[in-house]
Amino acid sequence: MITANTIENTPVYIVDEELIRSNCEMLASLKERTGCKILLALKGFAMWPLFPLIRTYLDGVCASSPWEARLGREEFGGEVHTYAAAYSDSDFNELLTLCDEIDFNSFAQWERFGRALKVGRGVPTPPTTNGRAEPSLPKFGLRITPECSTQPKEHALYDPCAPKSRLGIRRSDFEGQNLDGISGLHFHTLCEQNAQDLRTTLTAVEEQYGEFLPQMEWVNFGGGHHITREDYDVDLLCTLINDFKAKYDVQVILEPGEAVALNAGVLVASVLDLIDNEGAIAILDVSCTCHMPDVLEMPYRPGVEGAGLPDEKPHTYRLAGLSCLAGDVIGDYSFDEPLQIGDRIVFQDMAHYSMVKTSFFNGIQHPDIAILRSGKLERIRSFTYQDYKRRLG
Repeated sequence: MITANTIENTPVYIVDEELIRSNCEMLASLKERTGCKILLALKGFAMWPLFPLIRTYLDGVCASSPWEARLGREEFGGEVHTYAAAYSDSDFNELLTLCDEIDFNSFAQWERFGRALKVGRGVPTPPTTNGRAEPSLPKFGLRITPECSTQPKEHALYDPCAPKSRLGIRRSDFEGQNLDGISGLHFHTLCEQNAQDLRTTLTAVEEQYGEFLPQMEWVNFGGGHHITREDYDVDLLCTLINDFKAKYDVQVILEPGEAVALNAGVLVASVLDLIDNEGAIAILDVSCTCHMPDVLEMPYRPGVEGAGLPDEKPHTYRLAGLSCLAGDVIGDYSFDEPLQIGDRIVFQDMAHYSMVKTSFFNGIQHPDIAILRSGKLERIRSFTYQDYKRRLG
């Protein structure tokens, strides 16, 4: 049996294959109940050694860049959809060889790239490369913003509907525009939210963009749906999708990243030192800013196996990273027994928005990446000094 104390070398991310499968099975049941398409959002989880498992349940991937799109095309298969706030000439031409659908963030970008391609001016015909079956053009869509925020103010960093947001086209900007060549609309307003917030968003979408919906082939409801969370209202989500499809006769697409890997992985660290400064502090062999940056950016307090809130248990410690950043602090936790140098600390729910956002700041040792498969730990990647050096020259 794999336990924290049996892990020889830390730090290490460990993703449980069976927990990924369980999440995917729930998403597959949603597809069966609604006929929606579900794409893996690579920005949240891009651990490609698990793609052979995930692609048996989901329809493809959504990407935010040519590199993500290429990873999806080469390693996942299925459909590849891409949205970015803007495209360069080189990025767009590469995406043409990789994608089944490309969404634009402004009418200016649509005119420059999409419509120009549709009428045969300004952009070359996409070549048949990178595994695409046919030299056909992708479908084109527009990202819209219903300007309907459903997130708390402390999450403004993750709120696409925050004031002065750069993400999505406002309804007022549709005036006088020709939508010929546009096959779908895309909105993404949620972050770790339940179906009630989607219902609120859909009401705003219909009020503002309802006149355009009947002429669309598909509508992408974006990501941020916490579908595999224990308290998520899946029945309401099914009702919302089925009612929307029946009303507008469109294909509904969802693109969760977090829901695929929710609660499916951990980050195992070790205690390197114990100091005291108006309280006990444990210095770990991981870094908050390097290895779990959402703890600072979101911010949030990750769960720790066997630990409680400060002073809930007899021994309270501040868990901190080993970088030079003064704020490299994960949080305060209490334990049943005093911590000792060498003790293992297991941070929970560390599969999503962790590995995809890590850095080599301070040249700190990057955690290994491992899969727990059939009760055995398989380390699939270890990082070396050369990995750090090659990023700088």
